[in-house]
Amino acid sequence: MDLVFKLLRKNTSPTRLAGFLVSNLIGLAIIGAGLQFYLDARSIWQREDSFLKSDYLAINKIIDASHTLGGASAEFSQAEIADLRNQPWVKRVGAFSRAAFGVHAAVALDGAPGAGGRSMSTAMFFEAVPEGFLDVADGSFTWQEGDTDVPLIISKDYLALYNFGFANSAGLPKLSESLISGIPLRLDLISEDGSRRERLTGHVAGYSNRFNTILVPENFLRRMNETLGSGGTEPAPSRLIVDVSSPGDTAIARYLKEKGWEVAGDKSAASATYMLKVVSGIVMAIGSVITVLSVLILLLSMSLLMEKNRRQLHSLLMLGYKIRTVARPYWRITAIMSLAAGALAFVAVVLLRLYYLQPLRGMGGAPSGLWGTAGLLLLLTVIVILLNCVSITRRVRGAWR
Repeated sequence: MDLVFKLLRKNTSPTRLAGFLVSNLIGLAIIGAGLQFYLDARSIWQREDSFLKSDYLAINKIIDASHTLGGASAEFSQAEIADLRNQPWVKRVGAFSRAAFGVHAAVALDGAPGAGGRSMSTAMFFEAVPEGFLDVADGSFTWQEGDTDVPLIISKDYLALYNFGFANSAGLPKLSESLISGIPLRLDLISEDGSRRERLTGHVAGYSNRFNTILVPENFLRRMNETLGSGGTEPAPSRLIVDVSSPGDTAIARYLKEKGWEVAGDKSAASATYMLKVVSGIVMAIGSVITVLSVLILLLSMSLLMEKNRRQLHSLLMLGYKIRTVARPYWRITAIMSLAAGALAFVAVVLLRLYYLQPLRGMGGAPSGLWGTAGLLLLLTVIVILLNCVSITRRVRGAWR
């Protein structure tokens, strides 16, 4: 085997192999860096609403004088919902359900509500979205029949209004997210005519930066509407939650403007995530092109090398050497160069990551691990090796003729 390798490597061009190594290294490094930066940076926008994907938009109609004085409806008709579903950028549409009963909440700042000490109470409202639009992996946002404790998801704006508005003027203490999440709430649910009442406890299970609402589990709201509601038909929804394919698509803004609708809450998370995907996709596409070109360089180099050694290849095959034995030296060169390029590309990604990691953490990001990038680079390296090995085997088999 060593004699075969020494015989066939005579016409090897180090310059061509170095060209493949450098170009493949650059291509893989760009692909790996683009993927790793996307995985690390997306946490900046996703962390605030981890239970809601950034591709979800809450849509409502713009309230103007026609709704105030002219009696125009702020609810969505079935025809409007159907038209929205037919848009090419829409994956699915869900409706916000609202409570058909009154809600009164009390929280004690010392002790239990109603037991003396300082407390705060307020009228509230409940809404719910279809369960398929929520992603709470730890099961903290669930309710079963018979449970007396209800999980809530509230807007972060409400807590900010309390801390920097109401608390300052009333001389009440400021509350952090972690603190208020641990404070039990007393919930009084009252029917419209006041004849029926339910008393439950609640706790804040999460916060939303995009939706100005108070969410409860859908099955809880449905059950309470049956118990405390008037028993009439379900009212038309005034807000919709939409799963879109690309939140930053200009077609969305055009469609909403034509309809007189708007996206509620903070739009920056969806737009920023969309732009991050676009930029990362462009970077990875450039890296893919460079990688493909590097593979073509290696294929061309091997083809030229094997053409120069055609006589030696033919002679070895005539002497009884198997095709895989003759092809193995070229396989070895391909594997060594490809693995070296993949390893160096991974090192380059790690070094680049060290450059942006600290600023990313300062912006509130929670960097991802390196396993996804390492797996992608390894997969691409294996694909490059296999493609070259197949090409080499075909060239050796052709030398037999």
